[in-house]
Amino acid sequence: MLSIAIDSGPLSGGHSVRGIGVMVKEQIQAIKRLSDQAIKLETFDFAANHQSLITNHYDIVHYPYFFPYALTLPSRKYGEKMVVTIQDLIQLIYPNNYPPGIRGKLNFYKQRIRLKNVDAVITISETSKKDIVRFLGIPAEKIHVIYLAPTSFYKVINDKEKLKDVRRKYNLPSKFVFYLGDVNYNKNIPTLIKACEIAGLPLAIGGKHATEVGSGEISLKAVKGPRDWIRFILGKPHPETAHFRELEKLFSNNKNIIRTGYIPDEDIAAVFNCATVCCQPSFYEGFGLSVVNSFACGVPVVIAKTQALVEIADGAALVADPNDGTDFADKISSLINNPALRGQTIKKGFERVKFFSWEKTAREMIDLYKKVTNDM
Repeated sequence: MLSIAIDSGPLSGGHSVRGIGVMVKEQIQAIKRLSDQAIKLETFDFAANHQSLITNHYDIVHYPYFFPYALTLPSRKYGEKMVVTIQDLIQLIYPNNYPPGIRGKLNFYKQRIRLKNVDAVITISETSKKDIVRFLGIPAEKIHVIYLAPTSFYKVINDKEKLKDVRRKYNLPSKFVFYLGDVNYNKNIPTLIKACEIAGLPLAIGGKHATEVGSGEISLKAVKGPRDWIRFILGKPHPETAHFRELEKLFSNNKNIIRTGYIPDEDIAAVFNCATVCCQPSFYEGFGLSVVNSFACGVPVVIAKTQALVEIADGAALVADPNDGTDFADKISSLINNPALRGQTIKKGFERVKFFSWEKTAREMIDLYKKVTNDM
């Protein structure tokens, strides 16, 4: 029997309600549901229970997240085999917007050395796999693509009272475009705002991050360093600070933007069901969970023409130029004004989402564990 330890650290703190937290939670639960008798799974916070990694001799120790500029990997190898999940490398793809600073560069150097201890890498799209090969120099045969999936509560909701209550609770109009997620630079929110203005539709942005813009709650302490003193002297803000200042102006000048804040699990599927169109305008994504969540809820989707989103949607969404708000507006409007196209797009979404499930994800993870330990 294989003994496997997975770091459950992302299930607490800020990551718990973001993509990493959702991914780790669903993966762990799905592996447990499969009840594979060939493995014994233990999940705990590695940082808080470091001694367990030392005293227990695990066959596999799995680190389910990786950041290039922070020391998320250990300096030594615990367990017989080591697996790491790398969702994406956004910081390396947009270095001007996510500058590492001196400390970040040093951490990245250490992270690359520590990656040599890794026996297998899991990533969430073919797009991310190519980026990992390109930026980290890891051999392609060592990287395994295992897709994510929509959580089971994402589905079509026919309860009109539930939908009515959710509309009232989050101040949602009868027609609106919905975006769920963070609002960092790579999410390309300014283009989506412009598109909704052109299309004449309100935009609802779900998630806590958008409500933090302009409130003083967004902190960039992790990237502060000597370079920031130079920026201060020159009167130039950190790139992400400049981005958030732009968003603050856009939010304050547009009354048709609704920032819902954090939406709990019991409401989120209903909000998707209330949406007229869902959009994912990102310049870059590792996967794009909102796309498959929208498919499961029967909502038509417009995505940016970026590799991972096109890969995941696989023809089930309309595709727009991420740099062209008018193109996005045209695609959004076509899904409203053309009932036949709307119906076809929704149907394609239902078909595409059948390809994804957390049980499938868990089975592929277990198969990889067995392969890594030559136990297949």
